[in-house]
Amino acid sequence: MGTLKRLATLIDRTNDWVGRCLAWLTLFMVLVTFAVVLLRYVFGLGWTVVQESVVYMHAIVFLVCAGYTLAHNGHVRCDIFYGAASPRTKAIIDIIGTFVFLIPTCILVIWVAWPYVSASWAILEESQEGRMGIPAVYLLKTLIIMFAALLLLQAVSLVLQSALFLAGATPSRGSVDGNTEGGGT
Repeated sequence: MGTLKRLATLIDRTNDWVGRCLAWLTLFMVLVTFAVVLLRYVFGLGWTVVQESVVYMHAIVFLVCAGYTLAHNGHVRCDIFYGAASPRTKAIIDIIGTFVFLIPTCILVIWVAWPYVSASWAILEESQEGRMGIPAVYLLKTLIIMFAALLLLQAVSLVLQSALFLAGATPSRGSVDGNTEGGGT
């Protein structure tokens, strides 16, 4: 059980580190967006590469930080029973929901996106704006697979943490945010 707990903690810490590092990108994205608006509407200046950089930053933050969000229980739940459930029931719901919905969805995203991303890499796809845009659309599309992979890793951690909680080995979800209540990711 110690190995499973260490694996879950490693996954949690990895996604936590990724999320905390990329949080700074959000601030930079806001500043760049402000600069784009200021330059365009006050000075009549604009650069496609700068405008496209906001799209890239936005994609990085939302796609790469999905695992971080799951680790910190930040995703919206539509389960009406979960909120009032006991910690043990939450852990069971987390395990079932992860195996029935989350893991298959992540695998499907990777499976469907792989040819799309591979084709982009094969031609080193560039911006539709030509030399004025960012010549790395293939990297942008790679974020789709990163999104699913990091979310899948966090799903594994969620299952491990919930199973360990049910076995009485450790509080579920305790390795990231100190929440000792069962389930809840």
